[in-house]
Amino acid sequence: MIDATILFRDALQSVYGPLDWLPVPDGAIHRFRVPDDKAGTLNGWYVLYLDGIASGAFGSWKTNGSRVWSSREPVDYREAEQVRQRIEQARRQREAEQQRRQLKALNLAQRWWRDAHRADPDHPYLIAKSVRPHGLRQRGDELLVPLYADGVLANLQRIAPDGGKRFLFGGRIKGTYSPLGRITPGNPLVICEGLATGATLHENGYTVACAMNAGNLKPVALVLKAEHHNIEIIIAGDDDRCTEGNPGRTAANAAAIAVGGLVAFPDWPNSAPDTLTDFNDLYRWEADHANE
Repeated sequence: MIDATILFRDALQSVYGPLDWLPVPDGAIHRFRVPDDKAGTLNGWYVLYLDGIASGAFGSWKTNGSRVWSSREPVDYREAEQVRQRIEQARRQREAEQQRRQLKALNLAQRWWRDAHRADPDHPYLIAKSVRPHGLRQRGDELLVPLYADGVLANLQRIAPDGGKRFLFGGRIKGTYSPLGRITPGNPLVICEGLATGATLHENGYTVACAMNAGNLKPVALVLKAEHHNIEIIIAGDDDRCTEGNPGRTAANAAAIAVGGLVAFPDWPNSAPDTLTDFNDLYRWEADHANE
């Protein structure tokens, strides 16, 4: 008979690819590196119980997805109830661990933000994107982009001089956003992905909320619509023309539908290269080709 620990690892491998370790069946949350993630990250998690019907759960903090597993189907109500209780216990453990990680990141974000100085307008990233700092702060050579949830600074996006971007480890992302300007009645609110796009739109007179990635457009739109019922929302989407399925356009349309808002995409000139994807790209390309 195949050991339940090996069967559980097989279930993990069917989702995340080859793993060179065996799960620990002690009923506690364990973290692991998802093979395709960056070295040193521990975005994967699992919990495994062996008493009764072997059962457990696993998922990824990064994708926020989770799955449940049991070694076999229950044969009666008693066994089914035991598996249900184990899965519910795993859910509570996962949520408690997620809250702990997010609180730790929140405290770090607030400390770094408090101690940082105003961003240098000549920071290489700002120069490359042709935008102003708009209240950003700087720690060493990294820009700090504040991400808020429920009016509280919950996370930071760190932008390196070469444009590399990272969130604080374990910090909340879903539903958080970086505001540019004050939301006022009668004026539309534009929700976009990245900071550079948001800064470009804000410098053209719009109040903006930067969601930081396509998958967060809809959660942010729903949060802001709930807070500002009568505000007109425009989703300024990325146009990922060279990516299969165009995730930027797909996510922007979904977000607009969810809140009954409008959607806008860059209007590309015929001569613009397909590698351009967002409003900041369009702004900079038009500036470079203004005299042609």
